This record gives sequence, C-alpha cells and structure tokens, in this order.
Amino acid sequence: MEALIPVMNKLHDVFNTVGTDSIQLPQIVVIGTQSSGKSSVLESLVGRDFLPRGAGIVTRRPLVLQLVYTPKNDSSYRSAEEGTLNLEEWGKFLHTKSKIYSDFDEIRKEIEAETERMSGSNKGICHEPINLKIYSPHVVNLTLVDLPGITKVPVGDQPEDIEVQIRQLILQHISNPNAIILAVTPANTDFATSESLKMAREVDPDGRRTLAVVTKLDLMDAGTDAVDVLCGRVIPVKLGIIGVVNRSQQDINNKKSIEDATKDEVSFLQRKYPTLANRNGTAFLAKTLNRLLMHHIRDCLPDLKTRVNVMISQFQSMLHSYGEAVDDQGQTLLQIITKFASSYCSTVEGTARNIETSELCGGARICYIFHETFGRTLNGIDPLGGLTTFDVLTAIRNATGTRPALFVPEVSFELLVKRQIRRLEDPSLRCVELVHEEMQRIIQHCGTEVQQEIIRFPKLHEKIVDVVTHLLRRRLPATNAMVENLVAIELAYINTKHPDFHHDAALVDTLAKHNEENTVNITKMVEKNKIVNNPQMMIQNQSDGQKIDNNIAVSKKFTHFSESTLHNSSKLSGSDSNLLQGSLTKRNPTIGNWMESSSTYMGNIGKENKSPVNDTINFNPNAPFSPIKAVNLLPEVPSSTPRQLSNKEKKDCEVIERLIHSYFMIVRKNIQDAVPKAIMHFLVNYVRDNLQSELVTHLYKHDHFTTLLQESEHIAVRRQEAAEMLKALQRANQIVSEIRETHMW
Repeated sequence: MEALIPVMNKLHDVFNTVGTDSIQLPQIVVIGTQSSGKSSVLESLVGRDFLPRGAGIVTRRPLVLQLVYTPKNDSSYRSAEEGTLNLEEWGKFLHTKSKIYSDFDEIRKEIEAETERMSGSNKGICHEPINLKIYSPHVVNLTLVDLPGITKVPVGDQPEDIEVQIRQLILQHISNPNAIILAVTPANTDFATSESLKMAREVDPDGRRTLAVVTKLDLMDAGTDAVDVLCGRVIPVKLGIIGVVNRSQQDINNKKSIEDATKDEVSFLQRKYPTLANRNGTAFLAKTLNRLLMHHIRDCLPDLKTRVNVMISQFQSMLHSYGEAVDDQGQTLLQIITKFASSYCSTVEGTARNIETSELCGGARICYIFHETFGRTLNGIDPLGGLTTFDVLTAIRNATGTRPALFVPEVSFELLVKRQIRRLEDPSLRCVELVHEEMQRIIQHCGTEVQQEIIRFPKLHEKIVDVVTHLLRRRLPATNAMVENLVAIELAYINTKHPDFHHDAALVDTLAKHNEENTVNITKMVEKNKIVNNPQMMIQNQSDGQKIDNNIAVSKKFTHFSESTLHNSSKLSGSDSNLLQGSLTKRNPTIGNWMESSSTYMGNIGKENKSPVNDTINFNPNAPFSPIKAVNLLPEVPSSTPRQLSNKEKKDCEVIERLIHSYFMIVRKNIQDAVPKAIMHFLVNYVRDNLQSELVTHLYKHDHFTTLLQESEHIAVRRQEAAEMLKALQRANQIVSEIRETHMW
C-alpha cells in the first residue's frame, strides 16, 4: 500500500505536462487565512526552509508540492547523470525541466521569481500553479497544494476584488472530490470563527475529507489551553484535529533549524498537553496525512481507472477527427472530395450513417416538401377562387358577341378554366425554390466526419460550397422552365374528352338538348304570333274579308297554347322544367309582353277605329316595341346592387362553374404529380449524379493544392494538444495498471 503515493506522484508528473484540470488526482489541499502558519506547517513536513516569507500575502500562486521519500541507497531516483547520486536532498521544478536545486535558498528565490513572472509585483494572484518536487530521506510520500491565504481587505496596490479572486481559487481546488482538505487555524483565535473550516464545509458538508490543523499553540493567552478544541468538543471534525507548534518569526530570524524546532515542539506538548502529546505535533501530522492519502487513493483508484479509460477513448476520437498530417496533397484532396460527394448523396437518399433525430433534413425534407407542403398548398387552392357568378355570366355574354346564345358557349369555359389553371404556376415554382434551399442546406448536414475534415481546411470548405452553390444555381433555370412548361402544356390544350371529364360533359349535353327542344317550340309559337302583333298583316287580312273577331280568336288560341306549354313543362324533370320556363320568359322576354298586349291592342282597334287606315295613323310611336324609336336598355345611373339573375342565367353559370371545377381538379392532380418528378429529374438527381465530377473538375488542380489544404491554425494546435493528452493518458493507464490488488490492501 505504500506504493500508492509514488504512483500518484507519477500520475501528477504525467499530467503536469498537459494540465491536471482534465483529471482529478488525489492530493492534499492546504487552506487558511493569511499568517495562519500554512507555510510553517509545510516546512515542518519537509524539514527545510524553502518557502517565501514576509508580511501580508506571500503565497500568490498555487504551489503543488510533491514529497518523495528517497533513502540514500535508492537507485530509482538517484542518478549519476543528473548529479543526484551523492546528494541527500534536492528539488526540481517542472518549469525548469531537469535542473537540480540542492540549495533550498535557491528554491525559495526561484519560487519568488516565478511568482512575480506570472503574477506581477502588485501583490495580485495567479491561478497557474508552480510544481515543485522534493526528494529527501526525511519526508514521507505526500502531495500537497499550498494556496494563497484567505484575506478580507486589499492591501497596497492589490485589486479591489482580491477576496473574491482568492475565494474562487480555493474553491476550484477543494471542490475536487478526490482532494483532502487540510484546514489550518491559529490557536490564538476563536476556533468557531475559522474561515478555513467554513469554506471546507461548503464543499464537504459531511466532513469525510476534511482534517483540521491548529497552529501556534504556544502563543495562546496565559491561563488558556486548546484541550477542548483538540478533543473536538468545540467543533467536531470527522478526520480529526491535530495541534502543532510553529517557529516564531524570532526563531526564523535567528536561523533556528527545523530539527531544533521539532524537539522544542515535542517538549512543549509533553509539558502543556501530556495526555494529547502522542496525537499531536508535526511528526504525527505527517504520518496521519500519509495514511489518509493512501486510503483516499485506494478509494479513488477504481474510479480513476475508469476515468482514464474513458478519456483515452474520447481523445482518440478527437485526434482521429482532426486527421493525420497531410503527406500526399493530391490523394488527401481527392479523398475529401469523394467523402463529401458520397455523404451528400447519402443524405439525399437517406442512407447516411449519422441520421438526424431532432429535425427532418436531406431527402426526407424534400419528400415532405413534395407531399406535405406542396400538396397542402395545391389542395388549398379553390377551383373557383377569385371567380364570381357575374364574372362567369360576363364571360358567357362576351363569348356570344352580338347574337344571343341558345347554348352555353365553349369559349367562355376555356377562357375561365385557363385563368384558374394559371394559379397553379406560383405554388409550383415555390416548390422548386424550397427544394433548392434544402439542397443548399444539405452542405452543412452531410456527415460528421466530412464536416470535421471541412472545418480542418477552411479554404477547401469555401471552394466546395461555391462549387455546389454554382451547380444548384445552374440547374435552377432549367427546372423552373420545365415547371412553367408543365403549366403551359395544360393551358395549351383543354382536353374536354378526358375520361374523368366525360361525365360532366355528357350532363351538359343533356341539358343543351332540352334547351334546344324548348327553343324550337318557342320559335314556332313566335311565328304563329307574328300575325297578332303586325298591324299591316291585320289590315291585309281585313281586306281579304277576314274579321277582326277571328284575329282575336287566334290571339286567345295562342294564349291558350302558351299556357298549356308552360303547364306541360312542369311535367319535366326539375332542371329541364326550369330551363324551359327560363327559355320562355327570360331568353325571349318579348313573348310575355306580346301575349299580354295582344288582346288589349286588338280591343282598342275594335272600339276606337273601324278603318284600317286610322289604325296605322293612330299607332303609338312610343310603345315599347315600336320600330320607329329605339329603346334605351341601359340604366341612366348604375345600380349599386347587382341585379337578380334569371333562371336561364343561373343554369348557364352553374354549368360553367361545374365544368371549371371538374377540369381544374384534373389539371391540379396532373400538376401535383408532374412537378415533383420534374424537380427530381432536372435538379435533385442531376446534382446527385454530377456532384463529384463537378468538384473534381473545379478543385483538383495541382497549383491549388497548397492553398486548398492550408490547415486552420487552431486545428493544428488542438491536434497537438490532443496528441499530448492521449500520450499522457496512455502512460497513466499503464501506471495504474501496474498496481496489483494486493498492493491496495
């Protein structure tokens, strides 16, 4: 078990070269207020004067002190090459490499010089530690960390937040769960006001790794002692409380040796605390610290092994991600291009090894754009959106020109349906834009390994992005043109013989036939009624010996025929009956007026005039159907409310709207199917198939190798740090593996 502390010292040596923040090794951390005697305790453990002394804050940098027991016959640490074979004691600093310090005054001067070099001369502190290793046959194996003393008020030119800085530095070291806290408190102050114990309890509330040291027992007021404190009656400390007697400043000025001070300490304890003398003093403190540290290392060792193995795996992966040094530039460039192209295509196809779980990307997002975004947008377009009934009616009227239409004109249908089909073009082009954006975004999500290689070579990364962006932009006009052509194709030919459109067209033909039959009947009725409404024909009939009463009878007969026709129309189906009635009353509005005015007009002739000449002279030129003066059919002031549509107009508009809806649904289905196919062919598949050749063509040029493969500075530094850390971890793993279980018990 004695071999555990040297093992920890070896681990400290290994990790001191790369920093000990990454792995928490067991050690003893000494904390206390200024002038509490911390430095004296450490010097007593070493048996030599080697620490700087003075008023105020003297320790301004952490001092990692490793004590190595080195007997005179030891051959593992003593070496003729280093000149330590005949030395009894010597010291070595990490920052001075292999320089040997046999004079401890030089060690003190080097500590002072190194402190001022890093911390300056303004009494400020520095977090960078000084590593000192002392080899001696008079010490026990220990690893201690001396920290600046706790202070409250800045002195001289110290920074105003000196208290906060020191507190943060102390907490940084004692928060290590593998550290034993050595809380130093002077005996001439109230033990309950100990700042060191207060800070120790913040990070170690159970007291499992806190040991208290009471210094300056000989400086207590006359008539007082520290028995209650040392026995733990004032504040209990789980690992114990040990009292020591330090050298006074007068002793230091008089060059009193550590050996003499130790003898005086033993005699003082025997005289003042006879029952507690064997459990106090510097010698007992050294043995206790050695025992606590060994047991603590034994408890921490399993977790330490696991931690080292985990960190080895992490740094191996990190070093692998940074890549090896570039030997063959052409081969390296070609490998990176191939990796990128393969990873890009795998992301599009969904076969990448590192699949995103937080969001859709690559081919999955393109599929989502096709079937969710684009499909939902098309389904949200109303086939009759932006098209009112009066727009339809106006198109029907404009398609007939000067002639009243007997049937629904096909021109109006084509005009209106093309207007609706054009609304599909903008969503289709937007779909192309979304896919193009996703293809651009894939550059940043095309594999972890490739991304690390790209980050390693920033110039190459920029060129790859430029080539892919240029390729995507070059394919964008062709894709947009194809999508526009798909819509133009649908506009070029309205296929009314489409199988899905046949049913609605057949229904319209049926309605048209009914309309034609009704119109023929109306034409026959108009021919029979001409004689009633034409005065010249009436005069001619009278000259031939016909009587006016016969004409009146004809008029009554015609009226009866019209009423019977309308009555029979009610026996048709609902749509046919309405169509017929609308044809009688709306399309030929003069028929109703003719039938209404015929009997009245003939009655007036019989009563007022008995000669046909007077009938012609007295004819009213302002009558609604007079051939002499045209009637103004347009209102003088436009009406603010739309007029009511006739039944015939309603039926015509309904037919057109139904046909537009039916054909628009057919075209929308075609567009929804054809646009994704066009995008895949002209953009996605083309880029996927030609990406690698494009990259090779634009990047694989011998005169650009050096520029493209210029490594980022921080990547080179990180690779070196990772390599050093991996080497240290492998060495630490080897050291820990040499410990057998039998050594631990």
